[in-house]
Amino acid sequence: MEVRRFEGFDLIGDIHGCGLSLRMLLARLGYSKKNGTYFHPRRQVIFLGDIVDRGPHIREALHIVRDMVDAGHAQIVMGNHEYNLLCYCTPSRTPDTQPYLREHTQRHRRILQETLQQLDPYPQDKRDFLQWMKEMPLFLEMEDFRVVHACWHQALIDEFKEMLGGNQINDDFLYRSAIPDTFEWVLMDRLLRGTHLKLPNDEVMVSRDGFKRRFFRTKFWAVQPQFFIDVAFQPDPLPEHIARTPLSEDNRRDLVHYAETEKPLFIGHYWCEGEPRPVSDNIACLDYSAVKYGKLVAYRYDYETKLRADKFVWVDVRAEITRPQ
Repeated sequence: MEVRRFEGFDLIGDIHGCGLSLRMLLARLGYSKKNGTYFHPRRQVIFLGDIVDRGPHIREALHIVRDMVDAGHAQIVMGNHEYNLLCYCTPSRTPDTQPYLREHTQRHRRILQETLQQLDPYPQDKRDFLQWMKEMPLFLEMEDFRVVHACWHQALIDEFKEMLGGNQINDDFLYRSAIPDTFEWVLMDRLLRGTHLKLPNDEVMVSRDGFKRRFFRTKFWAVQPQFFIDVAFQPDPLPEHIARTPLSEDNRRDLVHYAETEKPLFIGHYWCEGEPRPVSDNIACLDYSAVKYGKLVAYRYDYETKLRADKFVWVDVRAEITRPQ
């Protein structure tokens, strides 16, 4: 019988530069510092990506996480914000037409500005972190559970593993992923940003972060959905007339389904609200908008096959920040 190396895992959602909240959450989970690095004698953390952007302590959070990973006290998967930063800072192979893999538009700069401002004064740190991000796994397949930032798509993952032999990208893959509609682009979009549907009739909605969007994020675990509202999974509600729009056959072909019989799956990315709980019996989303004064959330996984609401642990960012000292 296999001897498990850890008694359990603590999966932590999107940090987005909330370094103080991360320290508080690790302490709440029973981690303490040993030789300057957080550790637990019997458990291991798995970070779900999106360590960077938006928050006030991005560099500190990166050091905490990378030190834990390097010491074997944690693992991590890449988030879309690490990928965006990597592409933004990587010169393309066609500099005359596109200087960087991600265009330096005002919108892209705005999303990344906190990270760039905090890392640019430390160029060696910035280089080291970018190299580390490129080496981050895209997904983790354990015997008992799975981890990915936004969406587990088995067919794409199988093709990726056959192509690269593991769960990490290389330079060629990174460059190709910047070309729309290639396999590399599709895989990174699906695993790191999830599934989405286009709003009908070319409609546009303005999200809470001020962006005009023609697509909305969707569940990849909905059972027999009938209407748009049955698959919507984002903090911005759909307009009522759109919410009650029946799903077309084309819509259904664009959806992905993670069956209830699959291993437990842990994801981040989706800006959930309210009291943390599983989104299905075998899926837990751990992104509760910490950087927007929500919650920095962990799930204490002890190899259960049905995920439970009482296994969530969190720091309420607004309450902790405003609490009198």
